[in-house]
Amino acid sequence: MLSARAAIANAAAGDCRGDGLWPRFGRSERESRCDASAIAVRAAPRRPPPAVPDRRAVPGGLDRMPDGALATLVAAAREIEACSRVLARAGETLVGRVAGRDAPEPWRHYPPGGDVYDPVSHAQYYFHVHPDAAGEAGHFHTFLRPAGMPAGLVPEVPATTETGDPAPSHLVAVAVDARGQPVRLFTTNRWVTGEAWYPAAAVTAMLERFAIDRQQPSWAVNRWLTALFTLFRAEMAALLEARDEALRRRLVAAPGGDAREDRGLETASTMRVDLARQIAAVDAAARRRG
Repeated sequence: MLSARAAIANAAAGDCRGDGLWPRFGRSERESRCDASAIAVRAAPRRPPPAVPDRRAVPGGLDRMPDGALATLVAAAREIEACSRVLARAGETLVGRVAGRDAPEPWRHYPPGGDVYDPVSHAQYYFHVHPDAAGEAGHFHTFLRPAGMPAGLVPEVPATTETGDPAPSHLVAVAVDARGQPVRLFTTNRWVTGEAWYPAAAVTAMLERFAIDRQQPSWAVNRWLTALFTLFRAEMAALLEARDEALRRRLVAAPGGDAREDRGLETASTMRVDLARQIAAVDAAARRRG
C-alpha cells in the first residue's frame, strides 16, 4: 500500500507539562511523576530509531485482501473525501473547526469545552499543538474508555481518572498540517497521558471501536477522524507493535526500571503518512477487481 516506514523514535526527555488527560487523571499524580530526581534516574540514552516497515507495504498486499475488507477501505476513503469537501466549501479546515479561527495556544486542549466524547462508542479525543513541531499544525490524541473495549481485556498497568473511574487507553495520535491533511501517526509512552496501559494486541483490537458520531465540535471532523481509523488501521497496528518493541529495547538498555515511566522515551513509534497515496492505492486495487 504505502511505502511509509514506521520508526521507533526515542524522543527527548519530556518537560513534565504532559500531553494528555491530566485534568481528568489528577494533578497530584502528574506532579509526583515530574520529580526531577526521578526523571534523571529513569532517562535512558537515545538510540538511532530502527525502521519498522508498514505491514501493508508489500507487493500485492491489497490484492490479497478479501473483497469485503477492501470495500470497507474504499468506503472510508470516500467518507474522508466527503468530509474534506464539506469543510473546504465552507472555507474551513479541520484545525479551525476544532480549535477556532485563532492560532491554537501550545499545550492547550481543544475544543475549549473539553475532550470530544461519544457516550455510545466510548471513544474520545482532543487536539493540541506542540510549539516545536515543525511542519505540523497539531495532533489529535485518541482514546477508548473501558466501557467501549472488547470484552476480556485487562490492562498491564491499571490507572484511574480523578473521579476514580478506570482510565482509558491511548490509541494513536494523528498529526496534521495546516491544511488539515494527516502527515504522521505516532504512539506515546504511558507516562505521557497517564493512560491505563494495554499491550499492543489489545490496543489493536480496540482500533475498530473508535467512532465519534457526534455533532460537536464538527460532524465533518468527527466522521473524518473515524474514517481515518479504518483507512490506516493496518498502519496503526504496526505502530502499536513498534511501540511495544521500543519499550522492550528500552528495558534491555536499562534493566530493572519501568520503561513505561522512562522520560527519555516520549514518542514510542512514528510513521509518516500520505493520505492521497493511500486513497489512490485503495482505489487502484478496487479497479483491478472490476
